[in-house]
Amino acid sequence: MARPKTAFVCQACGAVYNRWSGKCEACGAWNSIVEEAAAAPVPGGGGGVSRALGRGRIVVLEGLSGASDEAPRIVSGIQELDRVTGGGFVFGSVLLLGGDPGIGKSTLLIQASAALARAGHRVVYVSGEEAAAQVRLRAQRLGLGDAPVALAAETNVEDILATLKDGEPPRFVVIDSIQTLWTGQVESAPGTVTQVRASAQALIRYAKTTGACVVLVGHVTKDGQLAGPRVVEHMVDAVLSFEGDSGRDFRILRAQKNRFGPTDEIGVFAMTGDGLEEVRNPSALFLGDREPDAPGTAVLAGLEGSRPLLVEIQALVVPSTLGTPRRAVVGWESSRLAMVLAVLEARCGVRLGTHDVHLAVAGGLRVQEPAADLAVAAALVSSLLGSPLPLDAVFFGEVGLTGAVRPVVHPGPRLREAARLGFKRAALPSAAAEAAGEAGLSAIAIPTLDALVARLAARAEGARMKDA
Repeated sequence: MARPKTAFVCQACGAVYNRWSGKCEACGAWNSIVEEAAAAPVPGGGGGVSRALGRGRIVVLEGLSGASDEAPRIVSGIQELDRVTGGGFVFGSVLLLGGDPGIGKSTLLIQASAALARAGHRVVYVSGEEAAAQVRLRAQRLGLGDAPVALAAETNVEDILATLKDGEPPRFVVIDSIQTLWTGQVESAPGTVTQVRASAQALIRYAKTTGACVVLVGHVTKDGQLAGPRVVEHMVDAVLSFEGDSGRDFRILRAQKNRFGPTDEIGVFAMTGDGLEEVRNPSALFLGDREPDAPGTAVLAGLEGSRPLLVEIQALVVPSTLGTPRRAVVGWESSRLAMVLAVLEARCGVRLGTHDVHLAVAGGLRVQEPAADLAVAAALVSSLLGSPLPLDAVFFGEVGLTGAVRPVVHPGPRLREAARLGFKRAALPSAAAEAAGEAGLSAIAIPTLDALVARLAARAEGARMKDA
């Protein structure tokens, strides 16, 4: 009997090797290479007789001009979820939803399933981690027990596909989770790279041929990355991440990839005893606990996708007792903080080389855009001087290595959101001063970072003289 062919596959990135090694050369992970049976060729793939004989099917070529209809969608009615997906779930699309354990992925999907089922769509929820009774208990606890959602607890892909093809075709299918599935086409344990890839490929093929929208739940690794081969993220149409802090109530749904919508939208939810509730005004949520007259705090007028979002940047600068001062960052890029500190020291004469610097985005939000540079610099200088910033001012602007404050995209929505929440002034790039006037705010034009430092130093000196 011939020995079955095997390969050594990295469980972190999916790289294939001919022999075992302690370290994966592709991703650098240690002890992640596992011996697996070689994957069987996909039925109907590129190894057919016609391909072997050099013959192929003639593909019809089309031009760029012509009608382009919008993809039909299923609207769930959960506005924050529909915002992130681009207006609803597209027929025949496959979405991959990842997040930390206990963050609320299953809660969000059971709420979406119930909303779609109540709207008249056939919905199937397949759980590979929990029994159907456990999913039913969660639905009843959320007040969704009357929703006509079809439940199943199964991990075999062939059985799941046979069930889905039996009876009326479903419009919405949830698979929780893809790491628990296995298929008889490959000889590997569930959760391995080969099994995850083969299972995902079979479900994607089903979605494309039937028009059903399939949502795959994915586990994440300890560094926050989706577990399994990266090729699965390339195969699906959208990759969504569910983020949040276990010590806080709010959750952020973020689109990392979306073929049918924007990739920078976020949805904000609050975890309550009745499930996830939509947060329609997240700026008020993140600024709700703001302390007045506290040095080292600045309000950033940020933008997440098309949604303006005001968050508080907090900084603490203290003399260091260490040879190498600490640089601690929560919610922002540490490399970006290092750049702002370097510009402050080289271009503005602000000496921070002997100080510990702690920076955090209040509320646990993660800020990614460079428009936060000016707010971070203002918070750092305010903490160093011990002088609070104006309570009615917002900050935004990108800082260049020359010290110039560069304009950022869409200043209008940022300023209108600030005016709606009662702010009166805005420190911003000179190019956005006109937009501040249109929004009803007083513009504080900041052409260079040293101009901001000079303003804050003069304000701190004036406050000290007044107190004296």
